[in-house]
Amino acid sequence: MVALTFPDGARREYPDHITGLDIAKGISPSLAKRTVAMALDGTLADLADPIEKDAKIEFVSREDPRALELIRHDAAHVLAEAVQSLWPGTQVTIGPVIENGFYYDFFRNQPFTPEDFAAIEKKMCEIIARDKPFTKEVWSREKAKQVFRDKGEGFKVELIDAIPEDQSLKIYKQGDWFDLCRGPHMTSTGKVGNAFKLMKVAGAYWRGNSDNPMLTRIYGTAFAKQEELDAYLKQLEEAEKRDHRKLGRELDLFHFQEEGPGVVFWHAKGWTLFQAIIAYMRRRLAGDYDEVNAPQMLDKSLWETSGHWDWYRESMFAAQSAGDEAEDKRWFAIKPMNCPGHVQIFKHGLKSYRDLPVRLAEFGVVHRYEPSGAMHGLLRVRGFTQDDAHIFCTEAQLADECLKINDLILSVYADFGFESDLVIKLSTRPEKRVGSDASWDHAEAVMSKVLEQIAQRSGNRIKTSINPGEGAFYGPKFEYVLRDAIGRDWQCGTTQVDFNLPERFDAFYIDSDGSKKTPVMVHRAICGSLERFTGILLEHFAGHLPLWLAPKQAVVATITSDADDYAREVAKAARRLDLRVDADLRNEKINYKVREHSLAKVPALLVVGKKEAETRTVSIRRLGSEKQTVMPLDAALASLADEALPPDVKRMRQAA
Repeated sequence: MVALTFPDGARREYPDHITGLDIAKGISPSLAKRTVAMALDGTLADLADPIEKDAKIEFVSREDPRALELIRHDAAHVLAEAVQSLWPGTQVTIGPVIENGFYYDFFRNQPFTPEDFAAIEKKMCEIIARDKPFTKEVWSREKAKQVFRDKGEGFKVELIDAIPEDQSLKIYKQGDWFDLCRGPHMTSTGKVGNAFKLMKVAGAYWRGNSDNPMLTRIYGTAFAKQEELDAYLKQLEEAEKRDHRKLGRELDLFHFQEEGPGVVFWHAKGWTLFQAIIAYMRRRLAGDYDEVNAPQMLDKSLWETSGHWDWYRESMFAAQSAGDEAEDKRWFAIKPMNCPGHVQIFKHGLKSYRDLPVRLAEFGVVHRYEPSGAMHGLLRVRGFTQDDAHIFCTEAQLADECLKINDLILSVYADFGFESDLVIKLSTRPEKRVGSDASWDHAEAVMSKVLEQIAQRSGNRIKTSINPGEGAFYGPKFEYVLRDAIGRDWQCGTTQVDFNLPERFDAFYIDSDGSKKTPVMVHRAICGSLERFTGILLEHFAGHLPLWLAPKQAVVATITSDADDYAREVAKAARRLDLRVDADLRNEKINYKVREHSLAKVPALLVVGKKEAETRTVSIRRLGSEKQTVMPLDAALASLADEALPPDVKRMRQAA
């Protein structure tokens, strides 16, 4: 007998090898009809699988969020069947679920194109309408290889050879069509539904090796409901309009070029925006953190001690010095992280327990190797600036420091316009890690308690979750995920507890009893990569940045040349109030100027003509509005100057 525990806590015994489907039918025919899979001890499984041991059981309906991955997985199989039905002789390779959808790789002499999508989608709808059940068989290795070899599926034979001997070979059938697959699947193809769409094609080498044949990868997406698919497609359309790379060109902020792959060429306006973000962060740290600067390049031995050379080497840029002397032939690495350098700064000079916590911050430029295909504008670069900090504290201070960091992160996000739908994830120990299990147990226990406090202090407004196995190699971490204006999630801030790095570098402080103690090190970033955060801001605001961040906050535009002197006076007065203002005195029609500066996303246009010069007024036109407001010059500039104050400065002035 097997004992199964249901979500309501009820525990029942069943005969060995009973299937989930049999149990569901025994409870209710309607339950069996709406169930597409089951979860045993939290792991999804085929509903028709025999249950071999005691477990917690849940029945998963198609509407369950966990079923979305199954819908997409099944859609990939339906796609593969459709392609082979339409183009016999096409070989299928792999078809995994990915973020927001799925893909399948095909081998065919003539690559597929988007023009083929209509026919493929039509055939997919036919397969879904036939509603054939998914059935699983376990084949011997010899049988599987022979069957696929006879079908001309050479890639499948290679896949079978790559599967470890101790793993069984599962074949999933949907009617006459079948594929090698780990599963699980839903009960039938009809459960996929019609809320799917093929998105794009791309080339992909077999197994990612350029020496292997080129395949055609067809990407698709699928959702449980049509309205969810429609919302996703609308989000993609909006995201395309907001693409920061497009905005970077249109607003003359930055560019990339092949001679500097993965590093940013900042233009004047883009650099102004970037520096406004850094200036804000510097003010937020003032009084609590000491800003430092560690060397850009350090000897390999330091990275060996830190563990990065062993654990992170493939992502580091390294070079050997070119000196003629033997002692000069040393290997150096450009820093991918600031932490080892900050440990050296902490170690310089004796520290007492009274000195702790020591908080060191750096706007440090780091370099990490990213494959050329992975780079994506500001969002994925090889050289970037971190708003990085490291706190050295006692174990007794750890929880309070994590809470202080949390409060700072949430406050910063609110100032940048991210106040709702925040998620904080606790990422726990990965399989490859340094440090003892005892230190990991302690670090995770402290952070779990802090996470509970964060949720309680927010009135459960902030969502929290556990991210098993996703911690850094040296310690567990909090990941802060914010949501932008069109519903996309971005992981930005982190708080990482590290009991290992200070010990590896023999960092210590003198405790109250005169003994040497190893401090706890907390790695902290708020924006993370400032380049990436800038890209996120541009897309969040669609280029229409708040006045305090806008590179050009206002333009004084003349209607006629009679107002040129007055326009210069207005611009000069605005600059005295620290507003970033230009004067547009060109001999162009005012409508042309308005349109041009609107496309450049200038937040405010101060229009002046002969009448405004005589009355010492300005006509203010705000970006995105057709309305014009005439105001006295001093009042207009005072209003703009107040609005242009960064939120932290405004709070300080209000509190003074």
